Amino acid sequence: MTASQPKADLQHYLQSARDALLWKLEGLSEYDVRRPLTPTGTNLLGLVKHAAGVELGYFGETFLRPFGETPPAYGDDAEENQDMWASADESREDILALYRRVAEHADATIAELPLDAVGHVRWWPDERSRVTLHQILVHVISDLQRHAGHADIVRELIDGTVGLRSAAGNMPPGDRVWWEEYRQRLEQVAREAG
Repeated sequence: MTASQPKADLQHYLQSARDALLWKLEGLSEYDVRRPLTPTGTNLLGLVKHAAGVELGYFGETFLRPFGETPPAYGDDAEENQDMWASADESREDILALYRRVAEHADATIAELPLDAVGHVRWWPDERSRVTLHQILVHVISDLQRHAGHADIVRELIDGTVGLRSAAGNMPPGDRVWWEEYRQRLEQVAREAG
């Protein structure tokens, strides 16, 4: 039996969520990483930019650990929802570099604080704004995995690429014909049921 190491386990799942989200941008054009594919504008680069803000807030401000810079999307004069898309003058490299710096800052917070370290989430209601590092790790992992799921769907809509990560697709084997037949069968079942 393997002994559990709670902080290391949580760190592993946090990194796994980061990796899954970032992999979805690989090999795509600038247009495709920015392309809004849902009615609410969900796009791959915006999801990464948002993830950077999530980690910045929860592992920085919450535990009084300043990041040292305020990205434009998180300043007091930021446009509504600015963290969910990249402007034409924000390059993919800029946003990925920001996310790497934020992740390093978050990892330092995680390494330096015990799981029961207390923080304060300013934007949560008072009755639940006092938190522990453990709670925040679980919250952020959940949030990033949710956004990695969004990225899964957006990437599939762009070019059909699916799976957990490049080395482990985590999908049943099947070529394009198999998947189309499978989808048609599901469509037929839906029509019969509905």
